Amino acid sequence: MKKIIFLLSGLILINCSKSGGDKHEVKADMMEVLIENKAPSAEAVSPPHFISEKLLTDDNGTNKDLYTQKKTDTISKKIIKNGDMKIQVGDIKKTQNQVNEIIKKNNAYIQKEEFQNTDMDDNLTLIIRVPHKNFDALINSFSDGVGSVLSKNISSNDVTEEYTDVAIKLANKRIYLEKYRDMLKSASTTKDMLEIQEKIRELEDEIDVAEGRLRFIDDRVNYSTLNLNLYKEKVRSSATSKIGFGSRFIDSLTEGWNSFVSFLLGMVSLWPLFLLIPVIIVLWRKWKSKKKDQN
Repeated sequence: MKKIIFLLSGLILINCSKSGGDKHEVKADMMEVLIENKAPSAEAVSPPHFISEKLLTDDNGTNKDLYTQKKTDTISKKIIKNGDMKIQVGDIKKTQNQVNEIIKKNNAYIQKEEFQNTDMDDNLTLIIRVPHKNFDALINSFSDGVGSVLSKNISSNDVTEEYTDVAIKLANKRIYLEKYRDMLKSASTTKDMLEIQEKIRELEDEIDVAEGRLRFIDDRVNYSTLNLNLYKEKVRSSATSKIGFGSRFIDSLTEGWNSFVSFLLGMVSLWPLFLLIPVIIVLWRKWKSKKKDQN
């Protein structure tokens, strides 16, 4: 009898444990359902009503594309070289032919040419653009054999930092531009469309300016600039001058006559003073005679 009661008690305990486990599983399933029901659906999230920087940011309020460290290509050194040279020569035309040969040899070109002819000298000024790698060779060629170098000034300007800064800002503006273009496709109101189009226009203008600046720097880096002045003095010392005595004598007479004419014209320009002198003399004599009478 005791054995039968013990077996029945064991069966009751086993059934109770199973039913408890089933209830636990049911409770767990119910909790999962409740959690899923509490979670918001993707369709329930409404977009912002106004155009603002929020549309360009992620859920944490920061723009990952703009402020995350980006992998950019390493920008090589950007060095701009410029130079100024003044060379005294004996014959401008002959020297110019020699200069043109040097320019052609170094794959350079003349950007601007200016010639001045005065009484004292002749001046030929050339602005030469030369590939960066040939700049030093061009300077050396002009220094040797062309004429007497009166002055030379060479400068180098490192613009790597400026170039890098402009390039990074340009990349960021392009990212913003693409995001605004995507927003324009999904704009629902006329106000939003106008605001987005204005932002796009401003970014496009800023991008054009930045691209132009980068092109200008690249041009100055790839092609160096040299200002070359060829100088010929006309009036020389008697030992080296080719001007004869007769020509110099005639020039002196002409200069003397011009000085005399200038003197006469200057005296004529003082005619009001000459009219005042007799009046002053008459008044002085009257005053002197009156003073004698009083004595």
